[in-house]
Order: sequence, then structure tokens, then C-alpha cells
Amino acid sequence: AGGGGPPSAEAAAEAAAKKEEQEEQRRLMLVSVLDPSARERLNRIAIVKPDKARSIENQLIQMAQRGMIKQKIDETQLIGMLEGIDKKADAGRTKITFKRRGGGSDDEEDDDDDW
Repeated sequence: AGGGGPPSAEAAAEAAAKKEEQEEQRRLMLVSVLDPSARERLNRIAIVKPDKARSIENQLIQMAQRGMIKQKIDETQLIGMLEGIDKKADAGRTKITFKRRGGGSDDEEDDDDDW
């Protein structure tokens, strides 16, 4: 019984099966709290921004586990959640504004006849 070697094929298969089961539980939980239109919207978000969709899924699951969701969330409610998340993200983001200096006109920059 070696200790430091790579996991056996059986252990890897077991871990994969466990992960698949957890993903299925997540999916079932989301089906139970989201109506079809909200699920579709979340699926579209997952295509473009998988990390954001995962974060929203985690938040929904936590809310459901705490008993905070009394009825299925529809697309409008999901959009409201997304806007709230975006506002929080924007608040923590550094903003850089470029100010252009006055002076020369655009005509001077585009004039190639100066050679």
C-alpha cells in the first residue's frame, strides 16, 4: 500500500462520480427555485460568463438552503439580482478616466501632406 503515488483508476472514477452527483444535486436545486424563463436566462449567461453564472447559482442555492426563497424566481427577479450583483462589482472596481488635452485640431493630425 504505497502512499504518494497517483490515485488509482478506481479512486479517480469514484471522485468523478461524486462530482457528477454533486452537479446533479445543484441542477435539481436550481430547477426547484427557478422558473423556465429564469433558467434559460442563466444558461445563456453561463455560455458567455461561466464564472458569473456559477456565482449566481451559488447565491441562489444558499438562499434556498436558508429558506429565503418562497416561490420560484422568474426572469424579472433574476434580472434584478443580476443588476444588484453588477452594482456591487462596479463599486469595488477602480475607474480610470482619460482626459484629452486641448490644443491642436484633428485636421493637423490627419494631414499627411507635411512631408
